Amino acid sequence: MGKESKLEMANKAHEEIPGNPSTATSSKIRLNDRSKGQPLRVLSEADWDFWVHNGYIVIKNAIPKEQVQATADFIWEFDEKNPNDTKTWYAPPRAEMKMKELTGTGMVEVYNHQHLWNNRQMPKVYDAFVDVWGTEKLWVTIDRANLNFPLQEGVKKKGFIHWDYDPETKPQNVQGVLALADQTDENMGGFQCIPWLYRNYDTWKLTQPEDRDHFQPSLEGLEDKIVKVKMEAGDLLIFNSLEPHGIRPNLSGNKVRVAQYISMMPAEEDNEALRQWRINSWKHRIAPEGYAFPGDPRNWEQEKYETAKLSPLGEKLLGLKKW
Repeated sequence: MGKESKLEMANKAHEEIPGNPSTATSSKIRLNDRSKGQPLRVLSEADWDFWVHNGYIVIKNAIPKEQVQATADFIWEFDEKNPNDTKTWYAPPRAEMKMKELTGTGMVEVYNHQHLWNNRQMPKVYDAFVDVWGTEKLWVTIDRANLNFPLQEGVKKKGFIHWDYDPETKPQNVQGVLALADQTDENMGGFQCIPWLYRNYDTWKLTQPEDRDHFQPSLEGLEDKIVKVKMEAGDLLIFNSLEPHGIRPNLSGNKVRVAQYISMMPAEEDNEALRQWRINSWKHRIAPEGYAFPGDPRNWEQEKYETAKLSPLGEKLLGLKKW
C-alpha cells in the first residue's frame, strides 16, 4: 500500500477529530448492558457498578510484572532516554503534533513493536474488553506509548481535559491505558477525568454557550470534580469515550509516568480496506498518522526491529485471521 493510500485510509474518518484511525470512530455494536446475561470474565460485580457509574475502571495486574519491566525498558531505549540520567530526559520532540495539547506530554511514537503486541494479546487484557463490550469479536487499536517527565523548574504547564469524540454523537467506543510504572503519587502526572460530567453531560451542556468547543469543555465550576486516577505498574485503565479525560502535568520533580495506550472495539471484518490497513501497519511497522499520530521521523521501527510475532489471539485482534 503506497503512502498516499495509507494516508487516505488513516485520515478518511479522522480529518477533524483526534481519535485513533486504526479502528472506526464508533461501533455499530453498543457497549455491554448485560442484557444478554453473559458472565463477566475479569470485572467483579462491584467493578461493573463502578464502571457504569463513573465511566472508567482500573483492572489490577492486567499483565505480569516482568512484562511491565521489559516494555518500560524498551520504551526508554526507543526514546533514547536513560531513566537514571535526568540530563537525557528533556530533548525536543522529534515530530510536530497537530493536536497542540499533546505537545510536551511525552508521547513516544512507537506502535508495532513486539513488546507492545505482547501486552495487547494478553488474555486478561482481552477479557477485560470483552466484559465492557459484551462480544468476543474485537480488534485492538494500534497505538503508542508515553513517557511523561517531571516539569523542569520554571516551566509552567497545565493539564488538559478533552474528548476524542464529540459527545453529541454518542460514540460507542472505549479507550484504555496500561501503566508501566507506579502512578500512585498524584503529583507525577497521569490520567485524570471528570465522572460527574460523564454522568451529567446532558444537563451541563444546557448551561454552556452555543459556540462551545465540543472537544474541550470549559472547566469553570468543575475544578473540584476532576478525579486523578492512581494506578500501579501492570494495571489497565479502561474508560468510556464519553468520559472527559486528559493528562495532568508531572509536578513530582523526579518521577516519570510510563504507559502504553491499549483499547479494543468490535471487529469490522467486512471493512476490508481498514483490515488491510491494519495488517500493513503491523507488518511494516507503520504509524496511524492522521490527526495526532505523526510517527517517528527516525524510522526506527522499520529499520531496527522485526515484525511482531502474534499469538492465535493476537492474529484475530489484528484482523489477520477472522473470528
